[in-house]
Amino acid sequence: MDGYDKQFGTTVMVVDDVPASRYAMGAVLRRAGHDVVPVASAGEALSELDVRLRAGALPDVALVDVGLPDMNGFELCRRVKSRPSTAALPVVHFSAMAVDAVDRCRGLDAGADAYLTVPAEPSEIQAVVRAAVRGARRGAAAETVAHRLTVLSEAIVAVQTARCLGELADAASAGAARLVGAPAVVFVIGPDGDTHCGSSRSRPALPDASAHESAARLITRIAEEADGRNGVHSTVVPAPLWPAGFFRPGVNEDARLILASAQESRAQVCIATPARAASPRGAGRYRHAAPPRGAIGHDEPAGDRRHNAALPLAPLPAERLAQATALAAEPLLMYQAERDIALTLQHSFLPQPHRLPHLPGVDLVVRYVPASRQTEIGGDFYAALRTEEGVLTAVGDVVGHSLEAATVMVEMRHALRAHCVEESDPRALAERLDRMLQHYHPEVTATVCLALVDPGAGRVRIANAGHIPPLVVREGGEAEYVPVCGPLLGLGLDRPEPSELELDPKDRLLMVTDGLIETRGIDLTASMEQLRTAATDAPAGLDALCDTLLGCFGRDREDDIAMLALRLG
Repeated sequence: MDGYDKQFGTTVMVVDDVPASRYAMGAVLRRAGHDVVPVASAGEALSELDVRLRAGALPDVALVDVGLPDMNGFELCRRVKSRPSTAALPVVHFSAMAVDAVDRCRGLDAGADAYLTVPAEPSEIQAVVRAAVRGARRGAAAETVAHRLTVLSEAIVAVQTARCLGELADAASAGAARLVGAPAVVFVIGPDGDTHCGSSRSRPALPDASAHESAARLITRIAEEADGRNGVHSTVVPAPLWPAGFFRPGVNEDARLILASAQESRAQVCIATPARAASPRGAGRYRHAAPPRGAIGHDEPAGDRRHNAALPLAPLPAERLAQATALAAEPLLMYQAERDIALTLQHSFLPQPHRLPHLPGVDLVVRYVPASRQTEIGGDFYAALRTEEGVLTAVGDVVGHSLEAATVMVEMRHALRAHCVEESDPRALAERLDRMLQHYHPEVTATVCLALVDPGAGRVRIANAGHIPPLVVREGGEAEYVPVCGPLLGLGLDRPEPSELELDPKDRLLMVTDGLIETRGIDLTASMEQLRTAATDAPAGLDALCDTLLGCFGRDREDDIAMLALRLG
């Protein structure tokens, strides 16, 4: 009995309308250790393939007689090869009548993998079957490798385009689930212990926060034990030590952990999957193997791929994905640290609403909303300062999104505070800020709107440098923009004369940065008109005006929002 055939346990479909021939061929194959599926016609063969396809049990090879009564073997082969679900099935033609070279060529042209002339020696039949199955399996293996590499490349692209650590964990878990064919959970742990978790399953089905914390502590301990080793480490955690429900609701399973860290060691990444995870082509199925006997101490670096029957190694693509995720986490962590510094700068130097200076004759309300965490930091600011001629208010925005924009914003705000001690005219102040940017930051531009309010007379002088003009909301609900414009700061261009207007005691003057209304793909003029309409319908009061506009426009913005509203006291 052939050891090769016994090892693989192949199933052979024999299609022959002659019972005696069908029996003889089947007997030869059974003696060689094959399972045989005898079929009497081409139509019966197609039906049997459909049934087995639905059951996930296609034969490994089909031996087809050329002279079938309902459809010749060549046509049957063409039909099998034309269907994507059965195209990879090896077909071997055999015949005792069509034995000329033209017949063999016709069979091969129809897509057959081999051609037998019968009667044939049993050893020849067995050799042809082995060769056909071997070729098909090599092709399937190559297809599996190609599929796995495609999935890996798609997953790496997804993690590299993640905008925050939460998106990174979600992208990595989705890619890992496709690679191993089973649910996957990814933990991204920062140097301060901050953990982000992503799952290939829906979030409501994930375990609670305590399970996340337990898993994160366990992962951190394993990573500490692996300190000093190079490469990616694979570990199996037995079910009693791994929190239940991560892979299937309410079920505790052995967990395979693939741990990776970037060279800077700022971030650690762990991909967790069931220890019985199937191959990538068997999504959702589990390998029928004995559970691994390994515990936490059975780590094995990716570079040491010795055979270990008790602890099967994690698939190499999943390890590559873990490493790519760790590398992608590094710049996100650096950006998060930079963003925290910039936010600290902004919060430190922008007066908080409850700490605004007392400005006689003016009621003032401010709002500041940082951009969502996945976007870059901006340079928006506001100011309200007492001067010899009244109250100076300003709202501005340094062009760009970076730590530099935040630091330039701080410089501009301090420069404005210093200059307004001796100078109150909005145009003159805009010119001084313009020269300051040209001198110290020649590559930076900014926008600002300055308003000098004389509370006693109700007169307002406004200078604008490339900013959204102020909006005056009159008593009774009418709203209009102040017609004032001017070039950006930092360009060294001449400044037009300020615009002047008078405020009634119940009028409200609103100054905002473009982060409130600017939306990619929508003309700013249209957005400004939407803002004016919303302000018209807003309830009375400064707080009500600001809160209404933030409710209409301020959700999930890609830029910071600074807003200042005032009226005569």
